[in-house]
Amino acid sequence: MMRKYQDKKNVQLKNYYEDGFYHAPQSIKTDPKESIFKDDFLILQEKIDLQDAFIEFDTLVLDILKEDNVKTLALLKELGYDCFIEASAIDFVAQRNGFSVFYQLLNIKKSLRVRIKTFVVSKERLQSVTSVFKGANWSEREIYDMFGIFIINHPNLKRILMPDDWYGHPLLKTYPLEGDEFAKWYEIDRIFGKDYREVVGPENRDPAFIDDKDTLNFSRLYHQVEKGKTPVESSLALEYQEEEGVAFVKKIKRDKIKFLDKRR
Repeated sequence: MMRKYQDKKNVQLKNYYEDGFYHAPQSIKTDPKESIFKDDFLILQEKIDLQDAFIEFDTLVLDILKEDNVKTLALLKELGYDCFIEASAIDFVAQRNGFSVFYQLLNIKKSLRVRIKTFVVSKERLQSVTSVFKGANWSEREIYDMFGIFIINHPNLKRILMPDDWYGHPLLKTYPLEGDEFAKWYEIDRIFGKDYREVVGPENRDPAFIDDKDTLNFSRLYHQVEKGKTPVESSLALEYQEEEGVAFVKKIKRDKIKFLDKRR
């Protein structure tokens, strides 16, 4: 059976109202030559084809070609940035038909951070940097799993969070927030088979749903019971501290209290 066609638009949650006069605050970007990164930057500028470079939030940001990712990280490692922090990507498929992939490195001795970013066009492949930093292994697997970017020469390129037979990549902006039809029936189909769908019924994927009979995760106001106990229909009296009352209660004087029928 063919999958239902979905228009490849950004289906992630958006604010329905945008202030046309609002301008998001912009971060301050400065020249690396006038910073503590000057010596390292001059070496990088000489050996790497830098597309852009600046200092932002006390971090050296380098924009490179995707073909230079291994070369750049190897050079930075020689310069003392030998601690691999993370690698990930950002979906810009709708705007630029590709992904912004970035790496974060740390120079522990000098307490300096550098971010290397590059752009990968959709369907293009990216060279693995595990030959330089073994810690990039799981990060690159996550990039493949969540975004679908294929990493060349990775020692074990397979999904890391989702099942091996999962359809789609959850961090794409075209991926529904509550999962698609495949995600909706995945566990039922895998465990019992598709014929069992009518027996179990569709899974509730509404994140705002609250079962008022569920005493394991929720408590009904005025009907609180111990965790896991059977819900009660009779209302319970609740005690509230009066506004502008004492900040700390050392000992409750039961003969001088009064019960409020409702919240103020």
